[in-house]
Amino acid sequence: MKITWFGHSCFRVETGASAILVDPFLKGNPTFKASGIAFEEATRDVTHVALTHGHDDHIGDTAEICRQTGATLFATYELAVHLSHQGVASYEPMNTGGTVKARDFELTLVKAFHSSSSDGVYLGNPCGVVLSSREGPTLYHMGDTEIFSDMELIQELYAPDVGMVPIGDRFTMGARTAALACNKYFDFKVILPCHYGTFPIIDQTADAFVAAMKPKPVKVLKAGGAVRL
Repeated sequence: MKITWFGHSCFRVETGASAILVDPFLKGNPTFKASGIAFEEATRDVTHVALTHGHDDHIGDTAEICRQTGATLFATYELAVHLSHQGVASYEPMNTGGTVKARDFELTLVKAFHSSSSDGVYLGNPCGVVLSSREGPTLYHMGDTEIFSDMELIQELYAPDVGMVPIGDRFTMGARTAALACNKYFDFKVILPCHYGTFPIIDQTADAFVAAMKPKPVKVLKAGGAVRL
Protein backbone atom coordinates (compact mmCIF):
# COMPACT_ATOMS: atom_id res chain seq x y z
CA MET A 1 0.00 0.00 0.00
CA LYS A 2 1.16 3.51 -0.84
CA ILE A 3 -0.29 6.66 0.76
CA THR A 4 0.50 10.06 -0.76
CA TRP A 5 -0.46 13.42 0.76
CA PHE A 6 -1.31 16.25 -1.64
CA GLY A 7 -1.81 18.94 0.98
CA HIS A 8 -4.80 19.96 3.12
CA SER A 9 -6.93 16.80 3.61
CA CYS A 10 -6.25 15.15 0.25
CA PHE A 11 -4.66 11.71 0.28
CA ARG A 12 -4.18 9.19 -2.49
CA VAL A 13 -4.30 5.56 -1.34
CA GLU A 14 -3.06 2.86 -3.68
CA THR A 15 -3.96 -0.68 -2.66
CA GLY A 16 -4.16 -3.69 -4.93
CA ALA A 17 -5.45 -2.49 -8.31
CA SER A 18 -7.31 0.44 -6.74
CA ALA A 19 -6.33 4.09 -6.37
CA ILE A 20 -8.56 6.08 -4.02
CA LEU A 21 -8.47 9.86 -3.65
CA VAL A 22 -9.88 11.16 -0.37
CA ASP A 23 -11.09 14.78 -0.36
CA PRO A 24 -9.42 15.72 -3.69
CA PHE A 25 -9.00 19.48 -3.21
CA LEU A 26 -6.20 20.05 -5.73
CA LYS A 27 -6.59 22.94 -8.19
CA GLY A 28 -7.60 25.45 -5.50
CA ASN A 29 -5.13 24.10 -2.95
CA PRO A 30 -2.05 26.36 -2.56
CA THR A 31 -0.08 23.58 -0.86
CA PHE A 32 -0.66 21.27 -3.80
CA LYS A 33 0.18 24.01 -6.29
CA ALA A 34 3.48 24.71 -4.50
CA SER A 35 4.44 21.04 -4.72
CA GLY A 36 4.92 21.26 -8.49
CA ILE A 37 2.97 18.04 -9.03
CA ALA A 38 0.73 18.05 -12.07
CA PHE A 39 -3.00 17.56 -11.60
CA GLU A 40 -2.85 14.82 -14.22
CA GLU A 41 -0.21 12.96 -12.23
CA ALA A 42 -2.14 13.17 -8.96
CA THR A 43 -5.33 11.89 -10.57
CA ARG A 44 -3.88 9.33 -12.99
CA ASP A 45 -5.71 5.97 -12.98
CA VAL A 46 -7.91 6.92 -10.03
CA THR A 47 -10.58 4.27 -9.50
CA HIS A 48 -12.46 5.75 -6.53
CA VAL A 49 -13.04 9.06 -4.75
CA ALA A 50 -14.17 9.27 -1.11
CA LEU A 51 -15.48 12.45 0.49
CA THR A 52 -15.70 13.20 4.19
CA HIS A 53 -18.12 16.11 3.79
CA GLY A 54 -19.43 18.81 1.49
CA HIS A 55 -17.24 21.85 2.09
CA ASP A 56 -15.55 23.14 -1.04
CA ASP A 57 -12.03 22.56 0.30
CA HIS A 58 -12.89 18.84 0.48
CA ILE A 59 -15.16 18.33 -2.53
CA GLY A 60 -12.50 20.12 -4.56
CA ASP A 61 -12.18 18.63 -8.03
CA THR A 62 -14.31 15.55 -7.42
CA ALA A 63 -16.74 16.08 -10.30
CA GLU A 64 -13.98 16.69 -12.86
CA ILE A 65 -11.95 13.71 -11.65
CA CYS A 66 -14.90 11.35 -11.74
CA ARG A 67 -15.98 12.55 -15.18
CA GLN A 68 -12.47 12.15 -16.61
CA THR A 69 -11.55 8.82 -15.01
CA GLY A 70 -14.90 7.13 -14.47
CA ALA A 71 -14.00 6.79 -10.78
CA THR A 72 -16.73 5.70 -8.38
CA LEU A 73 -17.64 8.19 -5.66
CA PHE A 74 -18.25 7.23 -2.02
CA ALA A 75 -20.16 9.94 -0.12
CA THR A 76 -23.19 10.60 2.04
CA TYR A 77 -26.48 10.33 0.17
CA GLU A 78 -27.07 14.08 -0.16
CA LEU A 79 -23.53 14.78 -1.30
CA ALA A 80 -23.46 11.91 -3.79
CA VAL A 81 -26.75 13.02 -5.38
CA HIS A 82 -25.56 16.65 -5.45
CA LEU A 83 -22.44 15.65 -7.38
CA SER A 84 -24.39 13.38 -9.71
CA HIS A 85 -25.97 16.57 -11.04
CA GLN A 86 -22.43 17.75 -11.88
CA GLY A 87 -21.74 14.72 -14.04
CA VAL A 88 -20.59 12.05 -11.56
CA ALA A 89 -22.02 8.93 -13.16
CA SER A 90 -20.85 6.20 -10.78
CA TYR A 91 -21.50 6.70 -7.09
CA GLU A 92 -22.18 4.80 -3.88
CA PRO A 93 -24.56 6.79 -1.66
CA MET A 94 -23.90 6.09 2.01
CA ASN A 95 -24.44 7.41 5.50
CA THR A 96 -22.87 7.24 8.94
CA GLY A 97 -22.15 3.68 10.05
CA GLY A 98 -22.60 2.15 6.60
CA THR A 99 -20.02 0.03 4.77
CA VAL A 100 -19.60 -0.57 1.04
CA LYS A 101 -17.37 -3.32 -0.33
CA ALA A 102 -15.08 -2.83 -3.32
CA ARG A 103 -12.63 -5.24 -4.93
CA ASP A 104 -9.59 -4.26 -2.88
CA PHE A 105 -11.12 -2.67 0.22
CA GLU A 106 -14.15 -1.94 2.35
CA LEU A 107 -15.09 1.65 3.09
CA THR A 108 -17.11 2.75 6.11
CA LEU A 109 -18.39 6.20 7.03
CA VAL A 110 -18.13 7.05 10.72
CA LYS A 111 -19.00 10.06 12.85
CA ALA A 112 -17.31 13.44 12.67
CA PHE A 113 -18.29 16.59 14.53
CA HIS A 114 -18.35 19.40 11.96
CA SER A 115 -20.76 20.73 9.30
CA SER A 116 -21.33 20.04 5.62
CA SER A 117 -22.59 22.40 2.93
CA SER A 118 -21.62 24.23 -0.24
CA ASP A 119 -22.97 27.64 -1.27
CA GLY A 120 -25.74 27.32 1.28
CA VAL A 121 -26.81 23.83 0.19
CA TYR A 122 -26.96 21.24 2.99
CA LEU A 123 -24.96 18.17 1.96
CA GLY A 124 -25.58 15.55 4.62
CA ASN A 125 -23.67 14.55 7.72
CA PRO A 126 -19.95 15.21 8.01
CA CYS A 127 -18.07 11.92 8.35
CA GLY A 128 -14.77 10.23 8.85
CA VAL A 129 -13.68 7.49 6.47
CA VAL A 130 -12.42 4.06 7.51
CA LEU A 131 -10.78 2.15 4.67
CA SER A 132 -10.04 -1.50 5.40
CA SER A 133 -7.67 -2.86 2.77
CA ARG A 134 -7.54 -6.47 1.69
CA GLU A 135 -3.74 -6.05 1.78
CA GLY A 136 -4.01 -5.65 5.53
CA PRO A 137 -3.70 -2.06 6.76
CA THR A 138 -6.78 -0.14 7.89
CA LEU A 139 -6.85 3.64 7.50
CA TYR A 140 -8.93 6.19 9.39
CA HIS A 141 -9.28 9.61 7.78
CA MET A 142 -10.93 11.64 10.51
CA GLY A 143 -12.29 14.28 8.13
CA ASP A 144 -12.81 17.67 9.75
CA THR A 145 -13.71 17.04 13.36
CA GLU A 146 -13.52 17.83 17.03
CA ILE A 147 -12.46 15.17 19.52
CA PHE A 148 -15.35 12.98 20.68
CA SER A 149 -15.57 10.02 23.02
CA ASP A 150 -17.03 7.65 20.40
CA MET A 151 -13.58 7.59 18.83
CA GLU A 152 -13.05 4.81 21.35
CA LEU A 153 -15.67 2.75 19.50
CA ILE A 154 -13.99 3.40 16.15
CA GLN A 155 -10.80 1.94 17.63
CA GLU A 156 -12.70 -1.04 19.05
CA LEU A 157 -14.57 -1.76 15.81
CA TYR A 158 -11.88 -1.14 13.20
CA ALA A 159 -8.49 -0.94 15.00
CA PRO A 160 -7.04 1.44 12.38
CA ASP A 161 -3.30 1.21 11.71
CA VAL A 162 -3.02 4.64 10.09
CA GLY A 163 -4.57 7.88 11.33
CA MET A 164 -5.03 10.89 9.06
CA VAL A 165 -5.54 13.58 11.66
CA PRO A 166 -6.70 17.22 11.22
CA ILE A 167 -4.58 19.51 13.40
CA GLY A 168 -4.98 23.04 12.01
CA ASP A 169 -7.37 24.48 14.64
CA ARG A 170 -10.20 26.99 14.05
CA PHE A 171 -12.24 24.61 11.84
CA THR A 172 -10.96 21.33 13.33
CA MET A 173 -9.02 20.13 16.31
CA GLY A 174 -5.86 22.00 17.13
CA ALA A 175 -2.54 20.36 17.99
CA ARG A 176 -3.21 19.73 21.69
CA THR A 177 -6.69 18.28 21.18
CA ALA A 178 -5.64 16.18 18.19
CA ALA A 179 -2.76 14.72 20.22
CA LEU A 180 -5.16 13.88 23.04
CA ALA A 181 -7.47 12.12 20.58
CA CYS A 182 -4.62 10.02 19.20
CA ASN A 183 -3.14 9.16 22.58
CA LYS A 184 -6.40 8.53 24.44
CA TYR A 185 -8.41 6.59 21.88
CA PHE A 186 -6.13 5.03 19.27
CA ASP A 187 -3.17 2.75 18.77
CA PHE A 188 -2.02 4.06 15.40
CA LYS A 189 1.17 2.67 13.89
CA VAL A 190 1.40 5.63 11.50
CA ILE A 191 0.08 9.14 12.19
CA LEU A 192 -0.27 11.57 9.28
CA PRO A 193 -1.26 15.13 10.23
CA CYS A 194 -3.35 17.14 7.76
CA HIS A 195 -5.57 20.22 7.40
CA TYR A 196 -2.85 22.70 8.27
CA GLY A 197 -0.71 25.21 6.38
CA THR A 198 -3.20 25.66 3.56
CA PHE A 199 -4.64 29.04 4.50
CA PRO A 200 -3.30 31.82 6.77
CA ILE A 201 -6.09 31.45 9.36
CA ILE A 202 -5.17 27.86 10.33
CA ASP A 203 -1.94 26.65 11.92
CA GLN A 204 0.94 26.76 9.47
CA THR A 205 3.06 23.83 10.63
CA ALA A 206 2.71 20.49 12.40
CA ASP A 207 5.38 21.41 14.96
CA ALA A 208 3.03 21.83 17.93
CA PHE A 209 1.30 18.54 17.15
CA VAL A 210 4.60 16.69 16.86
CA ALA A 211 5.70 18.13 20.20
CA ALA A 212 2.40 17.18 21.86
CA MET A 213 2.66 13.61 20.54
CA LYS A 214 6.15 12.88 21.87
CA PRO A 215 7.46 10.26 22.35
CA LYS A 216 5.08 8.75 19.78
CA PRO A 217 6.38 9.38 16.25
CA VAL A 218 4.46 11.45 13.70
CA LYS A 219 5.09 11.23 9.97
CA VAL A 220 5.04 14.79 8.63
CA LEU A 221 4.88 14.68 4.85
CA LYS A 222 5.57 17.40 2.33
CA ALA A 223 2.93 17.74 -0.38
CA GLY A 224 3.60 14.89 -2.75
CA GLY A 225 5.37 12.87 -0.07
CA ALA A 226 4.39 9.26 0.47
CA VAL A 227 4.61 6.38 2.89
CA ARG A 228 4.51 2.67 2.02
CA LEU A 229 3.00 0.04 4.27
